[in-house]
Amino acid sequence: MQDLLTKEPVRRVEEFIKKYDNTLEVLVLDTSARTAKDAANSLKCEVGAIVKSLLFRADNSFLICLIAGDRRCSLNKLKKILQKKDVSMANADQVKENTGFSIGGVAPVAHIKSLDILIDKSLCRFVYVFGAAGHPNCVFKINYNQLIKITKGSEKEISE
Repeated sequence: MQDLLTKEPVRRVEEFIKKYDNTLEVLVLDTSARTAKDAANSLKCEVGAIVKSLLFRADNSFLICLIAGDRRCSLNKLKKILQKKDVSMANADQVKENTGFSIGGVAPVAHIKSLDILIDKSLCRFVYVFGAAGHPNCVFKINYNQLIKITKGSEKEISE
């Protein structure tokens, strides 16, 4: 499993988080963290402490929404915040094209294209949260306030 650390998407996340804080590290799990529930079971933590990194298309642009694992992103709230009528989940090809990650391993950082990031305020319930690190078996643990800084994300109420 340690050879997962040599995969390009995982290395990209690791390099990004290490530049921000050298103590942050990618954790390789023996079990999948493809879904928030899987990740919480693997990490023995609350599902809400898992950061879901979701790509949305708004008209002709894309953005990432970071949502607590026990919440759903509200399209209505997103449309109001963005002041756009046409907002939808991106498909798998669009996710790969914009983030450089495959669904199940989309990290909140180290995207191959510059994307605006919205962070759901419900994540602030947790001192530490876990984000995917480029592969379904890789995650990293980060303090909530650090997550805001490292992503340059905007805190918004976007979950239901």
